[in-house]
Amino acid sequence: MRVISIFVAMSTLWAMLFPQIALADQTINTNTKTDFQTKENISIVKNAPYNYEGYEPVKNLPETKNEKILNKWKKKQAYKFASLSQGKFTISASAYTAAADECGKSDGITASGIKVHKGTLACPPQYPFGTKIKIEGYGKFTCEDRGGAIKGNKFDIYMPTKKQAFAFGRRNLTAEVIN
Repeated sequence: MRVISIFVAMSTLWAMLFPQIALADQTINTNTKTDFQTKENISIVKNAPYNYEGYEPVKNLPETKNEKILNKWKKKQAYKFASLSQGKFTISASAYTAAADECGKSDGITASGIKVHKGTLACPPQYPFGTKIKIEGYGKFTCEDRGGAIKGNKFDIYMPTKKQAFAFGRRNLTAEVIN
């Protein structure tokens, strides 16, 4: 017992005498910029915050692959983009999962060829794949899937679990195309 109290006392004393060690400074120093050139002539800035003007996050491989797939669809369905509704509109939203009993297969591949992920939206056929839709209170989604019951103003939001999908149910929400 005495050993434990000595250890606690020593730790407290250490933290009081050397607070800069006990509490590490986690702020980003924005005054220091270290620029250097690589072999490929790319300028790299070290110690820069992530909210500076012109910052674009680096896309990982699945994001890049998904972007290529959606760009192909955008070319094929370019005529549909001109007829998209402008302004806010009401949708009848429900949720779905990638389960075999809902989709007929369990690989999670959508009608556009992209694997389901957070932000996947099953849209009616008049919305081309790649259409970005903002749903008030829920965020931004991309039309990447279709469904047999997805017609008119019905949309399906992808959820990772059936529990979440059932809890979501069906809701009338306000949405807007943001392409």
